[in-house]
Amino acid sequence: MSAKVIGSSPDPTNATVAIYPEPPVTHEPNANPNLWNADLAPTTAAQRTWRWYHFAALWVGMVMCIPAYTLSASLVEGGMSAWQAVGTVFLANAIVLVPMLAIGHAGTKYGIPYAVLARASFGTSGAKLPALMRAIVACGWYGIQTWFGGQMIYTLLGVLMGHEIGGDKIAGLGINGAQLACFLAFWAIQFWYIVHGMDSIRKLETYTAPLKIAICFVLLWWVNEKAGGFGPLLDQPSAFAPGGAKAGQFWTAFWPSLTAMVGFWATLALNIPDFTRFAHSQKDQIVGQSVGLPVPMGLLAALAVIVTSATVVLYGKAIWDPVDLAARMTGVAVLVALVVLLVDTVSVNLAANLVGPAYDFSALAPKTISYRTGGFITAGIALAMMPWKLLETTQGYIFTWLIGYSALLGPIAGVLIVDYYFVRKTELQVAELYRDNGIYSYRNGWNLAAIAAFAVGVAPNVPGFLNAAFPAAFPTVSDLFKTIYTYAWFVGIAISAIVYGALMRAPALDTATPVLNGETR
Repeated sequence: MSAKVIGSSPDPTNATVAIYPEPPVTHEPNANPNLWNADLAPTTAAQRTWRWYHFAALWVGMVMCIPAYTLSASLVEGGMSAWQAVGTVFLANAIVLVPMLAIGHAGTKYGIPYAVLARASFGTSGAKLPALMRAIVACGWYGIQTWFGGQMIYTLLGVLMGHEIGGDKIAGLGINGAQLACFLAFWAIQFWYIVHGMDSIRKLETYTAPLKIAICFVLLWWVNEKAGGFGPLLDQPSAFAPGGAKAGQFWTAFWPSLTAMVGFWATLALNIPDFTRFAHSQKDQIVGQSVGLPVPMGLLAALAVIVTSATVVLYGKAIWDPVDLAARMTGVAVLVALVVLLVDTVSVNLAANLVGPAYDFSALAPKTISYRTGGFITAGIALAMMPWKLLETTQGYIFTWLIGYSALLGPIAGVLIVDYYFVRKTELQVAELYRDNGIYSYRNGWNLAAIAAFAVGVAPNVPGFLNAAFPAAFPTVSDLFKTIYTYAWFVGIAISAIVYGALMRAPALDTATPVLNGETR
């Protein structure tokens, strides 16, 4: 299957506007079939049709999702005021935008996906490690979104039947038979799109993005009409304020919360080249992402707290779960609301959590794994991960899942950014990325500098992660490591960047003859 553009069709008339490197490899003798297939090849000029508004629309489509809606919930429940929560979400996304744009530059300049870009720093074989790590995290998110979709079907069926469905929980799973059946049904709906390829996803994204914006305004109008205002939650003081239950503890809660919010899009910060490789120009990807990510995330967080504030008036308690809220609506409204949520979840999940890992799995074995096969693998792993267990508690969601994987992905971002900007000066020999005996083969395909930098970047966060994930087994972790873990993404990206930069200047490890300003040394 050839690489295609999501959100627009290739337009050959744009091909002469900008000059891009043409694919350096087809099936020529120098191309290693273990490193190349049609999905991983650089995009051509005819495929570079994404303008800034395509990227903005893509991000609006991905931002408007249930997990993003519930982010501010975890912060308010942790003691923040509504506007402290909104500010934290906005700041985190402004921060993660920086590596997003930095790494996305390579995708636009060379037309290569993330899994191929990683070869420049980690080596032609070593790149499989960051590709696999990013893929596994995406599989977890794919499963979480699928679980949300299944819960919508479960809720809708209960409303239509007039009573709760299900029964006793299945031993070992922790959910009842009806919940499992609904989860599998939603999984199958998405599988249809995987089978029918990228073009079916493109069409879905194109038609659903405007609908999501309209629904947000309708939801605001509905709660304002029903509640006669936006409710008391907006005026509720922070628990960290003087006299509050957690007075003086704001910064203790703020930093791990900020790290978790950064971690929410840390996956896309790595594999953003999978999308920017279709950009018409650097300006398009920079402007489009800058418009499409931080502001919509902040606005969605604000929408969540406003709507939830109104639910205190309507139902006597704060309802952060939009599925639960939809189920409380009456008449045809509940059906419309849940159908919209279903469509929204499908479109977000396929764009944000399928495209990246599909490319990543393909890069592991290009001869046997196509983009479509990579999608099948993603869906299979998501099924086996039992995502509902990740969401059982706020503690598990933020401190184990969101911060935990940010501790892995931060160091990878540090290596990629330093390699591309400071070692290569943004100059890559693209053909060499597809050869196992070229300048990016390092030592048997592995760059020991990148592996070491990644390991050193992850190491300080391991004790804190173990304590957060398995407190009974690791109860005696020192406060120092617990504190470090609250800054997991920041610590990882900083350490790996410094270590990688230093090691790449050491002759013993720098065996790849890196490209500087277009010339090898």
